Amino acid sequence: MSGALGLCLVLAGCGGSNVAGGGGGQAGTGPECAAYTQYGDLSGKTISVYTSIVTPEDQPHIDSYKPFEQCTGAKVVYEGSKEFEAQLPVRVQAGSPPDLAYVPQPGLLATLVRQTGAVKPAPAAVAANVDKNYPETFKSAGSVDGTLYAAPLGSNVKSFVWYSPKTFQAKGYTVPTTWDEMMALSDRIVAAGGKPWCAGINSGEATGWPLTDWLEDVMLRENGPQVYDQWVSHAIPFNSAQVSAALDRVGSVLKNPAYVNGGLGDASSIATTTFQDAGLPILDETCYMHRQANFYAANWPAGTDISENGDVYAFELPPINPAAPQTILVGAEFVAAFSDRPEVQAFQAYLSSPEWANEKAKAGTALGQSGWVSANTGLDPANLASPIDRLTAEILQDQSNTFRFDGSDLMPGAVGSATFWRGMTDWITGQSTRDSLNFIEASWPAQ
Repeated sequence: MSGALGLCLVLAGCGGSNVAGGGGGQAGTGPECAAYTQYGDLSGKTISVYTSIVTPEDQPHIDSYKPFEQCTGAKVVYEGSKEFEAQLPVRVQAGSPPDLAYVPQPGLLATLVRQTGAVKPAPAAVAANVDKNYPETFKSAGSVDGTLYAAPLGSNVKSFVWYSPKTFQAKGYTVPTTWDEMMALSDRIVAAGGKPWCAGINSGEATGWPLTDWLEDVMLRENGPQVYDQWVSHAIPFNSAQVSAALDRVGSVLKNPAYVNGGLGDASSIATTTFQDAGLPILDETCYMHRQANFYAANWPAGTDISENGDVYAFELPPINPAAPQTILVGAEFVAAFSDRPEVQAFQAYLSSPEWANEKAKAGTALGQSGWVSANTGLDPANLASPIDRLTAEILQDQSNTFRFDGSDLMPGAVGSATFWRGMTDWITGQSTRDSLNFIEASWPAQ
């Protein structure tokens, strides 16, 4: 029995009503609702959703709920807040959590599960959708102690380097396919009087996180996914030789005064430059490469041609050892439930389905928004707004790829979103590799 059919039977009432409905009204029964009969007649039911996604990025989410509302009769109440991460635990502890929350890091999900006991395990229909439509890495990130609690929602590829195809073509540069080729290209740009790299890690209270991604990507390329897993789980210490060597390799780029910080200043300016501004010098050729995730697409000025032959595009950060399998760094947010009412489980299942992924993609495209992608293999990349979004979806859907989740998102919060950020900021502003890694290692919670 499929997960969808199982949910239909649990909800006991998959036929809908005879009245064409809308959110909070009566369930619709037209042909456009055929894919939604599995969720049952939820007329008059209300589901609350709490997220950190605020205007204008919230509108495609709200629009993507409309088919579910119209076909089931349920009403979805969306609340976005910039104080989400601080307020969600408060609400949970006060006994008034939302029905569903979009949790931006699996580490926070694990904390909520273990410390509150309030998160509900994913229902069978959600588990079936995850098994069918998502790579194992994403299922693992949504699981705590072997139990699946949350399906992925939006996903991203972090192992990208942004560049200008137009500039590369004009100057005779080619996209590097190995780390050594990338360094040779960097030297060629320097020889021509340019600065090959630009970077910025300033992100308010989250300053430092872009450097954690740099280190994670290099850890994967130098050591492979098994050692990476050991590092993330603290089976090897944070100040081990492997981590030290990886950070020194990052430093060979970002602490090299000949390489950085094109158009923005010297290496010290990396700490004060916002991550949103960091790649923009590519447009005026004062830098040529910027390592950042696919979601950086949202930061280019209106009218920028983001395409294979356009103003900007991205290539995968190349392997250090071309003979070793390439592993791609990814991230996602997850749908956690604090209620197991039938209508909540139904909406959870919808959010883990190909139907929702495609509705969300089309809603974003209709509003001219890019930078959102799902790892759901049922997503049709043609529904996405831009070439970089479609490239990202194709990478996520390629079953030959190996993925690993963002390490700082998996680590305990005291490390991943605290000392790791702080240690990387201190490192880029002059602290030694040894002292920076010792500082982070000393903060790891006792087992």
